[in-house]
Amino acid sequence: MKNNFIPVNVPLIKGNELKYLKKCIYTGWISSEGGYVKEFEKKFCRSVNRKYGISVSSGTAALDIAIDSVGISKGDEVILPASVIISCVNQIVRLGAKPVLVDLQKDTLNMDPDEVLSKINKRTKAIMITHLYGLPVDLDPILKIAKKNKIIIIEDAAEMYGQNYKSIPCGSFGLVSTFSFYANKQITTGEGGMIVTNSKKIAEKCSELRNLCFKKNRRFVHYKIGWNYRMSNIQAALGVAQLERINEIVKLKRRIGNFYNKKLKKIEKISLPIRKVNYAENIYWVYTIILKKKYKVTADYVCKKLLQKGIQTRRLFYPLNKQPVLKKYNFFKNKKFPNAEYLYKYGFYIPSGLGINKKDQEKVCKNLIEILKN
Repeated sequence: MKNNFIPVNVPLIKGNELKYLKKCIYTGWISSEGGYVKEFEKKFCRSVNRKYGISVSSGTAALDIAIDSVGISKGDEVILPASVIISCVNQIVRLGAKPVLVDLQKDTLNMDPDEVLSKINKRTKAIMITHLYGLPVDLDPILKIAKKNKIIIIEDAAEMYGQNYKSIPCGSFGLVSTFSFYANKQITTGEGGMIVTNSKKIAEKCSELRNLCFKKNRRFVHYKIGWNYRMSNIQAALGVAQLERINEIVKLKRRIGNFYNKKLKKIEKISLPIRKVNYAENIYWVYTIILKKKYKVTADYVCKKLLQKGIQTRRLFYPLNKQPVLKKYNFFKNKKFPNAEYLYKYGFYIPSGLGINKKDQEKVCKNLIEILKN
């Protein structure tokens, strides 16, 4: 990789990570049995006001287990956004349930609460609330009708650690909520994830599912098929060190976002992220750019041009109704989700990882402005 290349994400590893990793190595506790695993679970779940935390090997693993743990079964319907990572739908499909999609809002880039309400019927077993890109979903109307109809809430807060909805931490709203600690998240363990809940029964089920469904006193006797989705002590050591700096990290995320806001606000051809709504301030998990359709410039074109300048970008999520792997199920036949499809065609995000410096941000802005002049 060339020295002047700017990756879409650079993690920030500058606290006690090395100290804790050395302890893992020197003591020999490198697998999932080490003490940092329990410490990380305990501290993390407390930080989002939950009783139980179950660490796992990835955000995808967290979703698989969470969906399985709440009793989704064949014929059930689960409502979720039309544009998310495919991890959100995998276990729904495996269990024989039906994903029911709702379109996004063009301004917040999140699932539209009005569409959620319109899709509820007697087969609706759960709603997966997935907070995207930097602002949380407007939760109140969804939570109200879910409670009234006894619908389970699965909250995917993978991108939202450190973010609040009306001063309440994201990740504290679902019967079960999930997080990811991939390298581009607010805190990272390289790979890794967390499930949090206030239900002892759900927590015990999640703990079993992540550990091949071993029984406590009969280790090699199994009554259910599970996964080896355990987090290692090495990953957890990173997580403990990262947790210590979460307040600093959130401030830095917003500083990076506000820098771009000031530098790019005069570009007529793009829409920038909303800085604030009445229930939250943007945390800028990533810094999204949405091109205005009338100028006939696509995200694909701009991303290729930026890459030629040594600047990496990422497109927004590909709509689930367009995913080739899901078309054979006919879940979404003849269904249109215009906002999700628009945002994929015209939306992308620029380098905004915690490790980016102002010089690189300046370079990104300069090149983006130059490309969009034509």
